[in-house]
Amino acid sequence: MDYKKFLYEQKKRDKALKSKATKVIVKEIRFGPQTDDHDYEFKKKHAEKFLKEGAKLKAFVFFKGRSIVFKEQGQILLLRLAQDLEEYGKVEQMPRLEGKRMTMFIAPKKSK
Repeated sequence: MDYKKFLYEQKKRDKALKSKATKVIVKEIRFGPQTDDHDYEFKKKHAEKFLKEGAKLKAFVFFKGRSIVFKEQGQILLLRLAQDLEEYGKVEQMPRLEGKRMTMFIAPKKSK
């Protein structure tokens, strides 16, 4: 009977710890290698909102077909986004090409 009580207390403690743990939310924003200025600004506003809410941001450029030729353009686009969002978050992972995607992670800055 004593062991059952111990198990019950342990489950109770585990449940309390689990409820206090923060859940990491990752939001994604997708660009093309030749995204226009207006589209870029629109997506940048959404990225700002996500970072203000405390979610991590995964920005990626998706290369379709032969657009893989524009790797430099995709990297420039992601670095520009990182520079524009500097006050809201910091770059966790620099742009890295994985297959047909170039991804970059931005983590929100801690609010005071």
